[in-house]
Amino acid sequence: MLWGGRFDEKLNSLALEFSSSYDVDKTIVIEDLMVSKVHAAMLAKVGLISPDEANQIKSGLEQIESEWNSGAWHPGSSEFEDIHSAVEARLYEIIGKPAGKLHTGRSRNDQVITGFRLWTKKAITSLLDAVRELQKTMVSVADNHTETIISGYTHVQRAQPVSLAFHLLAYVEMLNRDAKRLEFVLSETDKSPLGSGALAGSTLPLDRQYTSDNLGFSEPCRNALDAVSDRDFALDFLNAVSVGMMHLSRLSEELVLWSTSEWSFIKLADSLTTGSSLMPQKKNPDMAELIRGKMGRISGNYIALLTIMKGLPLSYNRDLQEDKEPSFDSFKTYFECLHLMTMMIASMKPDTNKFENELKGDFSLATDLADWLVLKGIPFREAHSIVGHVVKLAEDSGKKFDQLTLEEIKTVNSIFDESALECFNIKTALWRKKTFGSPNPEIVKEEISYWNSLLSQK
Repeated sequence: MLWGGRFDEKLNSLALEFSSSYDVDKTIVIEDLMVSKVHAAMLAKVGLISPDEANQIKSGLEQIESEWNSGAWHPGSSEFEDIHSAVEARLYEIIGKPAGKLHTGRSRNDQVITGFRLWTKKAITSLLDAVRELQKTMVSVADNHTETIISGYTHVQRAQPVSLAFHLLAYVEMLNRDAKRLEFVLSETDKSPLGSGALAGSTLPLDRQYTSDNLGFSEPCRNALDAVSDRDFALDFLNAVSVGMMHLSRLSEELVLWSTSEWSFIKLADSLTTGSSLMPQKKNPDMAELIRGKMGRISGNYIALLTIMKGLPLSYNRDLQEDKEPSFDSFKTYFECLHLMTMMIASMKPDTNKFENELKGDFSLATDLADWLVLKGIPFREAHSIVGHVVKLAEDSGKKFDQLTLEEIKTVNSIFDESALECFNIKTALWRKKTFGSPNPEIVKEEISYWNSLLSQK
């Protein structure tokens, strides 16, 4: 224990097991050791411990790190209430009395949150790499499908033709916002609480700038009271992960639909699908379904920490021990989901002719015909009504758009001429788009070049 002098009895064994965070915060043991090494070096710098004591402490901490990595030292929650007390106890065993000087000018409050911030910075960097890899994969696949026509949907009803490339680039945009959110959280996390003590700093001449610099932070936290109780960075992290997972969940839903017999648009790799224990013919998109399902736990983790924080007075409260498990779980889940999604997108096989055949003469070309009328000087609301009558004419005749003759559409309005029939040609539908941000293949190719250039710098 790192405390106990004013107590007559040891902590009850059940209370120790209940209150121990060891099994969770052992995740940040490397960060904890790093914090202690820098803290010891700072103590020697300002003359609070001797250089020899600092060297002994550093040597002992390096031995602990080696033992941890090799598996030679792995204490349990039945022995220690957290990883920090376990490290200090082991340090005593290795170097003896000098270990007692390591905690000079330091509280577990600032020690733990410093390690947690270091871990969060590292986690964000890993997630950014994974997000960028998924973006690059999507852009690469998109480059092969700028003219692969698919149906765009609103209300899960066919709306207008787009391309698979255009569709994938929509997710590239989402992922870019995910990356920007993570970059923001990284900047918010990049402040060092070390030296804040329990809540009010220290009477000792600690050099907080030194520890901040040597731990790789941009600056020290400016207010000790806030520094030890602030979990906004963790909330921002969990929020960023939640939004990112929501995007993966939406994409997963589309992959599930596209791979059904009803859609029959893509085939997912055998290595990323499963079968049925009863039905031999089944090929289930389980990875996509699991990503979609895990969104629940990710959003739950965010709500859990938000709920913990809402009633806490300044500064530290033991409730904050519950801050790390949601972050650790959300990181691991999101990181794995990003990699699995990258694999699914890279290996999926689209049927490039599927929608072109289905959309031939489809009513989803109706807006193109309305635009044709607008170019002839017809007000859009009137054009909308005219095309509605053309649709009804086709339905009543049991025909598709491209099966209507010029004579038939002229019965709706005499303004129609031969060029209007080109609006019913699905092969030219994408090329007719004029605006920036549309699925015109030339515009999409420019967007692919834009993303290739941008992502090559990441």
